[in-house]
Amino acid sequence: MMFVRTVRAAVLALAATAALAPAAAANSLENLERERAQLIQTALDPALSADARQAKLASAQHRLVDLERMVLRDDKLRGDTSPVTRIAFQNYDLTFLVHASTEHETTVVEHWMDQLGLTTSALMNARAGRR
Repeated sequence: MMFVRTVRAAVLALAATAALAPAAAANSLENLERERAQLIQTALDPALSADARQAKLASAQHRLVDLERMVLRDDKLRGDTSPVTRIAFQNYDLTFLVHASTEHETTVVEHWMDQLGLTTSALMNARAGRR
């Protein structure tokens, strides 16, 4: 009886691992999006000093360049018609932030803000408050 429980538990554990394995392995586009979100979070972090922010952004940009190249060369994404993939390639300037900012000869943060329509005057006129 104890042997049956152990075997049953082992089979269930193996089935659960097999079911979760594809979900745990992120594709190149998901990795790119995660890294890009971290870069933007660093850029907007008010707790960082200017020097610390600049150092973290420089490090993040190097990782992001590599991930952008990986996504652009990923053959698995060529035939992918999922909404996430289609939207990512339709919004090139936001998805491939480092490449696009280099093409436009701006910093990554400037390019990101420009793509979202955020200007210095709009930010200076903005008020914090409840809606």
